[in-house]
Amino acid sequence: MAKKGNRIQVILECTEQKESGVPGMSRYITTKNKKNTPDRLERKKYNPYLRKVTVHREIK
Repeated sequence: MAKKGNRIQVILECTEQKESGVPGMSRYITTKNKKNTPDRLERKKYNPYLRKVTVHREIK
């Protein structure tokens, strides 16, 4: 049986790439605990299209 918990999968998308107009989209999949962090996640991750570390935010 599968566990029933508060952890859900979320997609993190680069915010700087949308503004720059560079083709492609940097996205990462991670999990978060919905109970402890009800607001959207924001992490610094590597963007291979821009070749630097940028801010990635959770999308729906």
